[in-house]
Amino acid sequence: MGEHSTRYNRPVAATPDIASLEVHRPALTGHCYRMLGSVVDADDAVQETMIRAWRNLDQFDGRSTLRTWLYRIATNVCLDELAHRKRRERPIGQGSPSSGAPPLDALIQRPREYWIEPIPDARAIPPDASPAEQAILRESIRLAFVAALQNLAPKQRAALLLMEVLGWSAAEVAGTLETSVASVNSALQRARSILACRHDATPVSLSQSQQEMLKQYVDAFERYDVDLFATLLRDDATLSMPPYSLWIQGPDEIRTWMLGVGCGCRGSRLVPTAACGSPAFGHYRPVETGGYKPWAIIVLEIDGDRIGAINSFLDTETLFPIFGLPLEPTAETFSRVQR
Repeated sequence: MGEHSTRYNRPVAATPDIASLEVHRPALTGHCYRMLGSVVDADDAVQETMIRAWRNLDQFDGRSTLRTWLYRIATNVCLDELAHRKRRERPIGQGSPSSGAPPLDALIQRPREYWIEPIPDARAIPPDASPAEQAILRESIRLAFVAALQNLAPKQRAALLLMEVLGWSAAEVAGTLETSVASVNSALQRARSILACRHDATPVSLSQSQQEMLKQYVDAFERYDVDLFATLLRDDATLSMPPYSLWIQGPDEIRTWMLGVGCGCRGSRLVPTAACGSPAFGHYRPVETGGYKPWAIIVLEIDGDRIGAINSFLDTETLFPIFGLPLEPTAETFSRVQR
């Protein structure tokens, strides 16, 4: 991976202003998301980065690009944040899967700060990035990759991201982390060994058959054809629903869930979006009095011609506004769906 290009390395002709700092917000947000595993924390970290940069503009001497200078500040903001909190998790990393008909007392909730959160692609990928760069950056915000990063010590995480995603040299990273080149190379080796066994399911771009499968997914879910829905899943497919620790595995158990505890989703509508470099949907659930209410941001992980994981993030109050999805949907909301 690498983000270095002539565009990103052009010298700055004049003293930066607020507008020139803001241009880099998406790139910085993606970097902070990879470091922290939370879109909310990433937004906060980028805001702190902008404040520090504005206060210290006199220290920017133009020997590096403005973006590189901002990345240095953002990395240290994230390291400061990581110094006093625990890593974020995914439910599938929490013990064994549940049955599709769990006792209600098994539905344990944890605070928002406990879980990895999804991020909209548009918030994390610079609009001026080339198609090749966009593909690299999408890979680096996959849920599986971000979850694997959480297993690294903060400086290992930073070293890996700065070198493997952004294409920095060991010397540049050493200067940012205030350590030696040897230490950076050692951290990078340890980070690579920890991530060696990770599996990226979702491809960078979907094939025609995968796009057709997604249409079947939407159709099966909205018609609540649970039998068809189950045929679209891998044999080891998972369903998770943060903030609940519970997760379910396998088409049969997921089918049982949908026909039992999860049956309130019958009649739902899905609005397409993009999150974590993957196909995603805003899930609106019907209410008894009529209309719909926000229920989840669903992020799918595609593996071959089947769905490998369904990640339903239920923190609608936080996430729907971030994804530009209304909390009170109208008919126009659902007109976005392409049949």
